[in-house]
Amino acid sequence: QVQLVESGGGLVQPGGSLRLSCAASGLTFSNYFMGWFRQAPGKERERVAGINWGGSAVDYADFVKGRFTTSRDNAKNTMYLQMNSLNPDDTAVYFCAAKSGAYRNYDYWGQGTQVTVSS
Repeated sequence: QVQLVESGGGLVQPGGSLRLSCAASGLTFSNYFMGWFRQAPGKERERVAGINWGGSAVDYADFVKGRFTTSRDNAKNTMYLQMNSLNPDDTAVYFCAAKSGAYRNYDYWGQGTQVTVSS
């Protein structure tokens, strides 16, 4: 059974940082393209970042470029999202997802972790 479990969310002040983790099990992690998404209350889910199988290629949504960095450790079956310079617009539930091909739909999703940016 495939499981993706996000952790690291919480409450942070504007300008602060958080590091999210996504721990994968039940799949050959290094064979999967991974992504981060988020969904704020009343808004559609939006893609935040993606990272290829080996971590050599990453891409980001414009609204996080220069602030967020994603990485992965295939030996630990874990992906990370370092979030800096957070602002209230970053408040959302953050999800990780996995897909077996770069141009496929995502096959597996985590349950999400809440990130709240507020003073």
